Amino acid sequence: MYLIAGLGNPTREYAGTRHNIGYDTITRLCDDYGISLDSKKHKGLCGKGIIEGEKVVLIQPLTYMNLSGDCIKEAADFYKIDSKHIIVIYDDISLPVGKLRVRAKGSAGGHNGMKSIIARLGTEEFPRIRIGVGEKPAGWDLADYVLGRFQNEELPAIREAVGNAAKACGLILKDGIETAMNRSNCL
Repeated sequence: MYLIAGLGNPTREYAGTRHNIGYDTITRLCDDYGISLDSKKHKGLCGKGIIEGEKVVLIQPLTYMNLSGDCIKEAADFYKIDSKHIIVIYDDISLPVGKLRVRAKGSAGGHNGMKSIIARLGTEEFPRIRIGVGEKPAGWDLADYVLGRFQNEELPAIREAVGNAAKACGLILKDGIETAMNRSNCL
C-alpha cells in the first residue's frame, strides 16, 4: 500500500494558489483513477483506491502547510506504510513554472511542509514530486508569493504539470522511482 499526499492549505481561500499545487495533483489523481476523497481522518481528507495495480490512500492534509507532518505521520502509522511508500507532492519555487523533479529522498530545501514531514517521520527517505511554481519576484514577500494565484499565461503550463505529476505517481507505482525520475525529470 502507498500513501500519496498532496500538500496545500485547506479552505477556499487557498484554492488555486501556488502552495496548493499538491492538492491539485491529488484532485487530478482522483479524477484519473475514479477515487473519491470521501472521509476526514488522520487530520486530512482521504480516499482509497487502486492506481496501476497498487492499493493507495490519497490524502490532502487539513493541518495547513506547516503542520503537514502531523497528518502524514498519523496516516502512515495507521496504515503501517513504510516511508519508502509515501509519495509527497508539493510546490517548489526554485523550479521554473511547470517543471517537475522526482526524487527518491532529499532534504526539505527550505519548504516548511516538507520540514514538518521529515521531522515527524524521522527520515528524509521517501519519494517526492516537486512541481515548479517559479521563483519569487524581487521585493515580494515569500508567503504572499506562494499564497498567490498563477498568472493567466502560466495556467497552461501548470495544468500540464499537474497531469505530468499524476503520471509520475503512476510511474512510481508501476515501474519504480528510478523509471519515474528518468521519464519525468526532463519534463
